[in-house]
Formats: sequence, structure tokens, C-alpha cells
Amino acid sequence: MSYLVVCSLARLAETARRHRPGHMLTVLSQGTAVDRPAGIAPDRHLHLSFNDIAAAAPGLVSPAEAHMRAIVDFARRWDRAAPLLIHCFAGVSRSTASAYVIAAALDPAREEAELARELRLRSPTATPNRRLVALGDAMLGRQGRMVAAIGAIGRGADCFEGEPFVLPLRAEDAGLF
Repeated sequence: MSYLVVCSLARLAETARRHRPGHMLTVLSQGTAVDRPAGIAPDRHLHLSFNDIAAAAPGLVSPAEAHMRAIVDFARRWDRAAPLLIHCFAGVSRSTASAYVIAAALDPAREEAELARELRLRSPTATPNRRLVALGDAMLGRQGRMVAAIGAIGRGADCFEGEPFVLPLRAEDAGLF
């Protein structure tokens, strides 16, 4: 069974040891260093640099269509032999948005609101980056349903850092975690 694991940069090493991912997606601001865990080959690690912002701001890199295309393409190439680990700095916004979009991309029949509720259940602090969700929604042809579903679950609980969590790719696997 394949699944997504989401965590913060500070919890990356321990989360990788626990779940033994085969692929990793890093979404951090430019210049933030990250050590790729042992067991993840360089060609199985996508490192994207952009800021955690929802609208363009001077001096910052806004999430863009090219970033979303890279995320979705990377996820579609994932062999699912081991979990896909997704992390950002706090494990709250960029990583949770990426996980939500990846889950929707890999299971096109999965209903957006059900997936958003599952995300909230798995992470009370998840506050998916709205710009990334909107880019994913447009790319996947979800006609605003992903954006609406994330809006419906609301902002997550305030925190400095989210707890690592698992997001099953299939609704029928939710009870296994």
C-alpha cells in the first residue's frame, strides 16, 4: 500500500527513519538547506524553492504553475513501492497543499471535499497554501472544487510546527493508519 507522509524540516530525519520513504518532495524558501535522508536517491528527490505566500510580494518567490507542474509530474513518476515524503519548513502549509494536490492527482475519482476532510482529520494544524491549491485545482481541471473544499475545512490550529502525519492515497485505506 502506498501513502504520503508529511512533516516539517525539523522532523525530516526522524520521519524518514520511521516511514522509510522511497521518494521525497522538498518545498522550501530559496537558500534553506536540507539534508536528503539516506535511502532516497538524488533522482527520487524533487527540491523546489518558493516562499509560503498566497499572493505575489516584492523580493519573494510566489508558487507558480511551473512549480505545480513539477510537483504533479514528480508524483506521477513515483513508483509507489515506498511512501512519498513531503516536507516544508513547518509541515503546515506548502507541504499539506502539495499532499492534497498529489492525492487528488493520483486518484482523479476521489471527491475533493472528502479528501479535504481526511486531510483535516490527519492534521489539525494543516493550513494548505491557497495559491498552491488553486494552481493544482486548475491543472487537474477540478473547476474550483479543491479550493472550495480547502476553504470549507478552514484554517488549521495555530502552531509553530505541525506534527508528522500520513495521508492515504485511497479513501478505502484510511482506516489502516
